Amino acid sequence: MATYTIERERRTLHGHFSRDLPPVLAIDPGDTVVFRTLNAAWDLEARSADDVPPKRFEPRHAELDKGHALCGPIQIRGAEPGMVLGVHIDEVRPGPYGFTVAGGWSSETNDRLGVVEEGITLIWDLDPDALVGRNQLGHTISLHPFMGVMGMPPAEPGVHPTAPPRVTGGNIDCKELVAGSTLYLPIEVPGGLFSVGDGHAAQGDGEVSTTAIECPMERVTLTFSLHDGPPLRTPRANTAVGWITLGFHEDLLEANMLALDAMLDLMMEQYKLSRLEALGMASLVVDMRATQIVNGVRGVHAVLPHGAIK
Repeated sequence: MATYTIERERRTLHGHFSRDLPPVLAIDPGDTVVFRTLNAAWDLEARSADDVPPKRFEPRHAELDKGHALCGPIQIRGAEPGMVLGVHIDEVRPGPYGFTVAGGWSSETNDRLGVVEEGITLIWDLDPDALVGRNQLGHTISLHPFMGVMGMPPAEPGVHPTAPPRVTGGNIDCKELVAGSTLYLPIEVPGGLFSVGDGHAAQGDGEVSTTAIECPMERVTLTFSLHDGPPLRTPRANTAVGWITLGFHEDLLEANMLALDAMLDLMMEQYKLSRLEALGMASLVVDMRATQIVNGVRGVHAVLPHGAIK
């Protein structure tokens, strides 16, 4: 099995999803890729508490680079529509700085909470060895780094924004996808064309201010696999907290039902239950969590803890 490295450079960076993007690298199943990523905003340096705009990566295309700064896409040889891509997260090491924004623009969350007119940017000094972050107000929190965007383009042609999550992945923003987890994504285009970006040093379920600790990543190590099993209708993941299934929809309740529906599929597969039996057991051991409520398309993840059913 081979290991490749992708740096953050013009050839490898893009701000949209499209089946027409040429791959920057072709790999075999079982290969590993080590990425170095910008933060979602294409910053090249730390932000200032005085709101001094940071230097950003240039050149950028006014339309094609409007979204998160993503690295890729990666072609996986043998990947075909209907198959499943496995992405094992070996390591996620944040850079030395990050930022979090709250308020300052209109959104449904901000409007409801009355924080539209004023905004604040929290500036974070990050210690990737101790996994601790400290902001300019003197507050310290633990870091649990993960990638906000991991995904592939949908089958539909054209340019697709990076902000909403999709069945094929993308801006999932699930805080459980830390090192050691494996994400499983439905493939809709030949070669898969996987991209990654939007590093988060820490985030709570919901991502309620619209941002996490947005940071560059010095090292994101991913190992890829292909699976011919039953096709997935939505992403799922095997994580430290348990098996996770994800649902995405503009309506949070509908996203909840999609995640639960996918969890029943998983429980039927793993425990040989009928659908009704799976629903009854899910009511006892499955937790429904709001992944994020701020990307237009909301996310919910259902969690089945390991060992909950014996």
